[in-house]
Amino acid sequence: MSSSANIYVDNGSYDKLLSYLMGLDQSQLEEFKLCLQSPQLLLENFRKIPWANLKAIDPINLGRTCLSCSRFNIKNLLFLRLKFILTIVWFLPHFSVLVHRRRYRERMKAKILMMWDNMPWPEDHIYLRNVTEKEHDELKSLLYPNRTGAQPQTIILEGIAGVGKTTLAMKAMLHWAEGFLFQQRFSYVFFISCHKVKDMKDTTFAGLLSWDWPDSQVPIEELMSHPERLLFVIDGFEEMDMPSNLDNSPPCTDWYQQLPVNRILFYLLKKELVPMATLLITTKEYRTKDLKKLLLNPWFVQILGFTEGDREEYFIRYFGDQKKAKKVLYWVRKNETLFYFCSAPLVCWTVCSCLKRQMVRNPHFQISTQTTTSLYVHFFSSLFATAEVSLSEQNWPGQWSALCSLAAEGMWFRNFTFTKEDLKHKCLEAHLIGSLLRLNILRKVNDCEECVTFTHQSFQVFLGAMFYVLWGTKGSIGGPAKHEEMRVLLNNALVDRNFYWNQMALFFFGLLKRSLIRELEDTLCCKVGQRIMDELLEWAEELKSYDIVLNRFEFLHFFSCLYETQEENFVRQILSHLLEADINIFGNQQLQVSSFCLKHCRSLSKLRLSVTSSILQTELTFSIYQWQDICSVFCNGHVSELDLSNSKLNTSSMKKLCYELRNPRCKLRKLTCKSITPVKILKELVLVLHGNNRLTHLNLSSNNLGVPVSTMIFKTLRHSACNLQYLCLEKCNLSAAIYQDLALHVSSTQRTTRLCLGFNPLQDDGVRLLCAALTHPECALERLVLWFCQLGAPSCRYLSEALLKNKSLTHLNLRRNKLRDEGVKFLCKALSHPDCSLQNLDLSDCSFTADGCQELANALRHNHNMKILDIRNNDVQDNGVKHLCEVLQDPYCELNTLGPPLSTLALGGNNIGLSCVLYDAEQHPWLEKCNLTPACCQHLSSVLTSSKSLINLNLLENDLEPIGVSILWKALKKSMCKLQKLGLKKELYDLVKAELEELQERGSFLRVKYKWDFNDLEDKWWW
Repeated sequence: MSSSANIYVDNGSYDKLLSYLMGLDQSQLEEFKLCLQSPQLLLENFRKIPWANLKAIDPINLGRTCLSCSRFNIKNLLFLRLKFILTIVWFLPHFSVLVHRRRYRERMKAKILMMWDNMPWPEDHIYLRNVTEKEHDELKSLLYPNRTGAQPQTIILEGIAGVGKTTLAMKAMLHWAEGFLFQQRFSYVFFISCHKVKDMKDTTFAGLLSWDWPDSQVPIEELMSHPERLLFVIDGFEEMDMPSNLDNSPPCTDWYQQLPVNRILFYLLKKELVPMATLLITTKEYRTKDLKKLLLNPWFVQILGFTEGDREEYFIRYFGDQKKAKKVLYWVRKNETLFYFCSAPLVCWTVCSCLKRQMVRNPHFQISTQTTTSLYVHFFSSLFATAEVSLSEQNWPGQWSALCSLAAEGMWFRNFTFTKEDLKHKCLEAHLIGSLLRLNILRKVNDCEECVTFTHQSFQVFLGAMFYVLWGTKGSIGGPAKHEEMRVLLNNALVDRNFYWNQMALFFFGLLKRSLIRELEDTLCCKVGQRIMDELLEWAEELKSYDIVLNRFEFLHFFSCLYETQEENFVRQILSHLLEADINIFGNQQLQVSSFCLKHCRSLSKLRLSVTSSILQTELTFSIYQWQDICSVFCNGHVSELDLSNSKLNTSSMKKLCYELRNPRCKLRKLTCKSITPVKILKELVLVLHGNNRLTHLNLSSNNLGVPVSTMIFKTLRHSACNLQYLCLEKCNLSAAIYQDLALHVSSTQRTTRLCLGFNPLQDDGVRLLCAALTHPECALERLVLWFCQLGAPSCRYLSEALLKNKSLTHLNLRRNKLRDEGVKFLCKALSHPDCSLQNLDLSDCSFTADGCQELANALRHNHNMKILDIRNNDVQDNGVKHLCEVLQDPYCELNTLGPPLSTLALGGNNIGLSCVLYDAEQHPWLEKCNLTPACCQHLSSVLTSSKSLINLNLLENDLEPIGVSILWKALKKSMCKLQKLGLKKELYDLVKAELEELQERGSFLRVKYKWDFNDLEDKWWW
């Protein structure tokens, strides 16, 4: 056989093969080349082509090699053609799809690269990152299977503005289009820009996908047949308004249904349109809560932007002087808000360019005097000081006001992209817009014709805040006046954790600094309003009537805003109305702003101050001075309650605090020190207990006191100068050695009236020592809490004997101790005695049965003092309820006539029984989740018609069924029923709603609630 062969290559075969080869992606092309290495394809005595040569060959030359190289066996080559070439003739539609894919990839690659090229960056901006292998790894970690092998199908990239969320999403698209990543996973990747599509007219899902298709002929059938091979990149979710009535919206699976674009995206996110597709969503962090409501098993990835090392490298490269750069960076680190902002590259550029200009202009520039606001003011003023803008001096104030109004309105409506019509509506002149684009304040939006956006969102936030200090009365959104908008802004920002609203409020207060007002007026030709501070003082005065603690007012952010002004006289005035504050110091900045503001809080009465960082466990000079300023509020003001829980202090800082608390001018009455680190510093409280006779309440709960600390404290409590009345030592792990000192304190002082020892291993021996003290004539204890103290029946015997002798104890809490029927029987020996002084007894969750309930019922017939009895979560069963109801109806029972009238009946229980709780008139009880059944309703009905003082009955979360409610309702409709408030499950409430309205029309005061409003009773009863 000849060693060579001339094979005729017709142009038709070559063109078909070349078309096929050009349609293969990188991995498919490599697989084809591997097939050519097969020995079965080679003629005799011919070697295969070296892999290095074959791997490097391009598709054009590869086609020629396949059809003309004599070394291939013609028969097998024809087989290869049958598999790889002739298929193109038989299945031409399939291969046309490959061509479609290639054209789509090329279009998307060109689109992304164009978007990149058109993205303006300042000339002196420093680039730290390019497309690297590390970024490939980041993208792979997002979209490839995780450690458990599960494939994430919904990934959310969240983070603040400018940290690279969109960049990372665009790179995922680009690397797929270039054939580097996700080739085996995704056939198609679609990029949907929310700000581009949000104003589109109604369309279909198929129509939405056709926007980026080369010839608008989307292969819908292929997409629908392999949905698992689709990736949708949804960029900028925060710009999308979700449609109303989402919960009532019917599911949608029709790709051709005409709908508003936001509803199409809603169905896409809900995995109704393409359930098996993968979603990659970018959003600012304040919209993640909305996304969680929509998505099924989302995987959230925090995009942090520049690392601390990146920021340091940027500063050093920008300034070109390592010493100067590190000095600037040291200051930026101290300003934690600004340093956090610098995780965005453009903020790094803003900070560096602004400070560099000021250093050049003023060699004696003091960076330590800068605030975040002053830096932004200097940034804008330095840019416009040299910019050429064709505006007359008279036009500047109006144009600044218009620009700031645009920014503020965008913040209200979460709009960050502005159309030509938006600019025209605000009367912004083209000269100013052109200058803002040249100065990199604004930039054009790539995929939105004639649209602009602020280069970084912090510019929009700053200018939006600036709107409220400029002259004028008209608001930004066309409705309320500017000062009313300002009030809403502050109220929202100071109860909301939205980063951008918080930053807007910070800028607003910072712009009140007098030197910055002058700079706005002189350099930027702005006109500042004259009554801003007066309006703020009026707003602050209203805080007195606003429950700022209940509404989760952000005190620390409020203090940060005031610190930003650096105007101490104004801060003193605005804080004169503050009555309470809740501060968590977790870093240097929080310590700094707290010390600046608290020293001016002259009307403060309640303060919760938690130092959760270790900053005050060091001996730094600046920390000592700032702590001194904080402590000064106790001797210069009216603070009567201080909560230091969860604080980390050292001995010197605790000692400094205690010296201030013993000052004769200090008015402190209540001190709470839960979970203090280290515990040993609590010994310094001796200074306060000896020297401040106003201090009556001390709570040391959740501290492992140990013998040395507890011994010192108990010894001090017996000192004549100590006036402590309430002592709470809950969860302090008190040991047996301590109880002797404790008993000695109880028996030797007539000052301490309330003692809480809950959640300590007191056990029966500890109670024995304590009860010996209770019988002492000097003992004045009125309330004793022993919940969850590992007590048994013997403890009840000791307590019963003590109750017969002690005439001062009125409240006893034994909750969550396994007393059982035997223990209850011991207690009832004392309770049945007519002169037993106990008024409030908590026996909830004490493991007794109907027998114990019978003992209690018998005791109540002879007891004329008991007002509150709590026996929830005990296996008393229906018989127990019956016994108690009989007592309430007994004409000889004086329970309702002695002392404050019994007014509230509350039933509680567990899975195996029922229970009854009797409450005083001033209390608001709870009865939720008591597992009551209709069987108890007849007994309750009898009480409702006979009791003269029962006004509240909470039966929420109990399955009474319609028949049980019907029994109760017959009693409720009778004129002798005095009940005013009834709690029922929502579905049971709906059954009686109409009848309730009829009763109320006839003058009844009865209200039925499916949500019960009540206060925390534990503090009222026991503290």
